[in-house]
Amino acid sequence: MHDPAPVADGPVISMIGTRAMLFEAPGDFTLGRQRRIWALMEEAGARSDVAELIPGVTNLMLVFSTPPEEPRILADWLRHAWETLPERHIAGRLFEIGVQYGGALGEDLAHVADHAGLSPAEVIALHHAGEYTVCALGSAPGFGYLHGLDPRIATPRKAVPSLKMLAGTVTIGGMQAGISALTGPNGWNSIGFAEVALFDPLREPPALFAIGDRIRFYPESIEL
Repeated sequence: MHDPAPVADGPVISMIGTRAMLFEAPGDFTLGRQRRIWALMEEAGARSDVAELIPGVTNLMLVFSTPPEEPRILADWLRHAWETLPERHIAGRLFEIGVQYGGALGEDLAHVADHAGLSPAEVIALHHAGEYTVCALGSAPGFGYLHGLDPRIATPRKAVPSLKMLAGTVTIGGMQAGISALTGPNGWNSIGFAEVALFDPLREPPALFAIGDRIRFYPESIEL
């Protein structure tokens, strides 16, 4: 079984094993582009041959109930849907989350400030001034990829990850913001800490956030 033929400047579509197809949108990570992924997810979910859908950041994986006989026909369907569907707006919930900025649990705040050419206080102000949208869940159970970071404080992920970053650490990774869902190694930049459990296997649903939810941060404390 061969991958569908690529289209120049278009989405990349490839088979993963025999039953899954990965759709990767062209272009940069924007909220509008992610809303088109949500629209594609809704459209694909109506197909009888789709068993599971796994949305990511500007990508969507389709898992079929049986191996598709004509992957190129499915790829053409995906391209057409991508080109014609309008953005899907999801009216998610609003979470307001307090952050303990800086200190030992926000040890990369100074690095983010240096990279941005700003003071740590200015980084904090820009971070909590915005409203963030949960674009996708992944990487770890309950982790939400957040769109809405002010580009002035965008900071590349660390070349050498922290070996043990606590769950609840408030982070910046490139143009995305996040909150660590689990304790463990992490290459994102820590700027603070929030007392929030993003994943609880005894909770229904286990993940606190869902696609389309909105988040506003506010300072509970600041240690510079």
